[in-house]
Amino acid sequence: MILQFSRRELAPGIAALEIQGNVHCGPECARLEREVDQLLKDKFIRIVFDLKGVSHMDSAAIGAIVRCHAKLKAAGGALRIASVQPMIAHSLQLTKVDRIISVYPGVSEAAQSLVSSGGANPA
Repeated sequence: MILQFSRRELAPGIAALEIQGNVHCGPECARLEREVDQLLKDKFIRIVFDLKGVSHMDSAAIGAIVRCHAKLKAAGGALRIASVQPMIAHSLQLTKVDRIISVYPGVSEAAQSLVSSGGANPA
């Protein structure tokens, strides 16, 4: 499946980036980072990655997510991950990324954490 992105504003400065398809090394990781760069340019510094449509991510994709987290944190924002498939949740646990970036069962819970915390990651 071709990697697709769609974004929607959840609140001022907060956006959900819905990702559809599989994310692997190379151009797909670069596209993910460019999407975040564009969101930053559009003044969205708190972002929820909605991964319900992603069934596979390789280690390069997890690295890209961590780089996106670092970009958002440097801009004073935060990243949350929502709606992960079991295989991806396991990968996030194995790599301990779930200790750096909070994972939520759904976009609404992730967005609420961004609103209530002002965007700061609890880790």
